[in-house]
Amino acid sequence: MNIIAISASDAAKDTNVSRGTSGDAALGRWLAAAATGQAGACFDLGVAFSTGSNGAVCDLIEAHKWFNLAAVRGHEEAAFCRADISDEMTAREIAEAQRRARQWLAEGRLRAA
Repeated sequence: MNIIAISASDAAKDTNVSRGTSGDAALGRWLAAAATGQAGACFDLGVAFSTGSNGAVCDLIEAHKWFNLAAVRGHEEAAFCRADISDEMTAREIAEAQRRARQWLAEGRLRAA
C-alpha cells in the first residue's frame, strides 16, 4: 500500500479544518467538515482509517468509503488511494465500502459533485 501521509500544512490548504494534537478531536472535526461536503476532510478520514492514525483504527472498508466520497467531490489523490487499498480488499469488502458510501450520500450528509 502506498498511502502517503499528508502534513497539516498541506491538508489545511485542502480543507478549512484546523488540526489539533488530539487524534479523536481531529476525527471529530474531519467528520463535521465531511458532513458539509469538504473533499479534503473526506480524504483526511480515508488516510486516518487506512493508516490507523489520528485516533482511528485501521479499517480498509471505512478508508475506502472515505476515499470514495472524497473522489466523488473531485479529490484526485483520493481516487488513487482508493484504488491502492482496493488491491488489499476482497470483493465483499469493496462492496460493503461502496454500500456505506451510498448510505452516507442517501442520508444527505454529502452530496455528489
